[in-house]
Amino acid sequence: MKKLVLLVVSCLVIHVVAAQVKVHTDMRTPTWNLIGLRYDAEIAPKKWGSVFPPALKALHNKVIELPGYIIPTKVGAKFSEFMFSIVPIASCPYCGSGDIPSMVQVKMMTAIPITEKPIKLKGIFIINDSGDDRSEFFLLNAKQL
Repeated sequence: MKKLVLLVVSCLVIHVVAAQVKVHTDMRTPTWNLIGLRYDAEIAPKKWGSVFPPALKALHNKVIELPGYIIPTKVGAKFSEFMFSIVPIASCPYCGSGDIPSMVQVKMMTAIPITEKPIKLKGIFIINDSGDDRSEFFLLNAKQL
């Protein structure tokens, strides 16, 4: 009986361990933390919009470096435009599981191949506070480091 209980418990433990989500490399940096300061607020009666605190606005039109993961927006093997996130695609709630991560829309100077591994980019950071339907953050003229 003890062997049967031990066998059942062992099988359950193996099953739980195998079901664990793979832990990704933490890409959080002071710059990602500033990007994460953006929040939604009622900016006029019944009108909601994004609020960009002063520390985040200070990054506007500055050259920054960001580590992260490519989130493709099209099918392909190489991309010159994509979303960039602190978490891999498997952790994105739209593509896998997890919370909604901070993302930046990237426009590369030259196309780069898709990878599931983290990469580091450098480019001009733009805050889109127009309220239109485009991304709120862009990294323009980006290069892979």
